[in-house]
Amino acid sequence: MTLVERIGRRPTLNFWLTRRVPRRVSRFMAWFSQVENPLVRAASIRAFRLFNPELDLREARKTRFASLHDCFVRELKEGARPIDPDPRVLISPCDAVVGASGRIQGTELIQAKGRTYTLEDLLLEPEWARSCAGGRYVTLRLKASMYHRFHAPHDCRVEAVRYVPGETWNVNPPALERVPRLFARNERAVLRARLDAAGCVVTMVPVAAVLVASIRLHFLDLLLHARYRGPRLLECDVALRKGQEMGWFQHGSTMIVLAPDGLELTANVRPGAVIRMGQPLLRLP
Repeated sequence: MTLVERIGRRPTLNFWLTRRVPRRVSRFMAWFSQVENPLVRAASIRAFRLFNPELDLREARKTRFASLHDCFVRELKEGARPIDPDPRVLISPCDAVVGASGRIQGTELIQAKGRTYTLEDLLLEPEWARSCAGGRYVTLRLKASMYHRFHAPHDCRVEAVRYVPGETWNVNPPALERVPRLFARNERAVLRARLDAAGCVVTMVPVAAVLVASIRLHFLDLLLHARYRGPRLLECDVALRKGQEMGWFQHGSTMIVLAPDGLELTANVRPGAVIRMGQPLLRLP
């Protein structure tokens, strides 16, 4: 067993190492990952593959990358992620491992192993929190080796985006079990999308994490990160088709999907299951 695998199998050691990574290291990685020097590129991608043995680049649209960042936010070949055609199905917006999910108890959600947080803390908008109360939620954790672009779960119109600055805690299971209200403490964006089919609003919360903490939104031509100094609440009216790309994460992180009461999680959504973008996530009544 390699050193990397041994660290991954020791939750306490994993948590201790990642909690010591300060924000300035995340900023350095944001710069370093985009260095296009051939030697730096080759060494950094080699190290990335060493620490992420599950990385599979066979589905990537291109096989040569300008930088580690270019590799990380890679596009996939056409058809690599089929979109479920059922008009009553909302698809997973990203590749992920399913974490906590189920009914929202009032405004309370489960983070991991009994730890909870609230919609009010996560969204920071009381009206938005009330609209999600009693509905359904699913936590989608993106591992560093996964495809990191995220897509529209259904035909919809994005009505608003709220940027929430915060910490850059790791979002892996050891941290989720130890850090109270982690998702409500980390840097994140809140996207409100009204479904064309039902008129209801689905809320997507991409949560940033350690190392390269930033979120790219194509439809606003915006990169949200610690040095962003623009308005926190961005009202918009952007039409997106089911499966259309919305943006990307710069590093392994989490997407929390909140749906109103009446929508149901599909049978394939269960803790620990791997789900791919385009596969069923929620079903309209």
